[in-house]
Amino acid sequence: MATSLAEIRAKLQAQENRGQGGSQQQGDNAIYAHWNIPEGTSARVRFLPDGNTKNDFFWAERLMINLTFAGVKGQPDSKPVTVQVPCVEMYGEACPVLAEVRTWFKDPSLEEMGRKYWKKKSYLFQGFVRENPLADDQTPSNPIRRFIISPQIFNLVKAALMDPELENLPTDYQGGLDFTISKTSKGGYADYSTSKWSRKESALTSDEATAIESHGLYNLSEFLPKKPSDVELKVIKEMFEASVDGQAYDTERWGAYYRPRGVSAPAGSSAPAAAPVAAPVAQAPAAPVAAPVAEDEDVPFTPDPVVEDAAPTAPVATPAGGGQRAEDILAMIRNRQNKA
Repeated sequence: MATSLAEIRAKLQAQENRGQGGSQQQGDNAIYAHWNIPEGTSARVRFLPDGNTKNDFFWAERLMINLTFAGVKGQPDSKPVTVQVPCVEMYGEACPVLAEVRTWFKDPSLEEMGRKYWKKKSYLFQGFVRENPLADDQTPSNPIRRFIISPQIFNLVKAALMDPELENLPTDYQGGLDFTISKTSKGGYADYSTSKWSRKESALTSDEATAIESHGLYNLSEFLPKKPSDVELKVIKEMFEASVDGQAYDTERWGAYYRPRGVSAPAGSSAPAAAPVAAPVAQAPAAPVAAPVAEDEDVPFTPDPVVEDAAPTAPVATPAGGGQRAEDILAMIRNRQNKA
């Protein structure tokens, strides 16, 4: 585990050089819904170290892929639904979906489709909420909250760590720093670009220190999606092709593995109660989103209008034939599979 600021800086720099960008379950409000704070307000939080001593950082990165379907099969009036599935790059392995999508960026007519299926990043943190503008938020019995942070905020967190004037880890119990999450709006989307670290160090309060001693720290990796099995990887690939083809979500085929929010597993399946579910498709403008029931850890937040993880850049040339249809893309996928 990286125990010094110098070690964290070295690790972050190494990632930049490579071009890389007992369960302690709490109640429904263990996750702090910072995306629901009113526009023009701020929440002040104090991040804590990860309980996983093998983690070099005080956050865990989550990579997900959104698969959108035309509706739910057998429900004629259903609206489009989105299912989130884990990208296995999160576990250091090659992702079969990205392996396919990455090639689309060589063709400008496929770039928009490629961005739709590109991996989406978010980051898991834990800590205390020291100033809270959410009037209806109730602090749970364990006041150590979890945070799901968008790339926009994370980049501000990370940039400050590389500041040579920063002497201590921000998570230090005696000389750490608070982080202020400030919400404004830009172009119809929630904007957090004015969020920042405090310039004044502070120690944890006696109540905060007692909470850590009583409850311990979360192992953040326990709140990442589980690594897909070989069978689940095949299901993900099948769902991906069906999504590209504009098909409806088929509960009978995929409901025991991955399903949209509000869709139950098929009768007789052995799907766990907390099967992965989808985050709602974000829409602008960004009115406050109602906090979801915590049947899962996929908490929605309005994403930045830019792609969260840098997707490959397409050539500038404009194709003569215009955009390609979904069936053309599927034919290309299957042709490549037949040659493999």
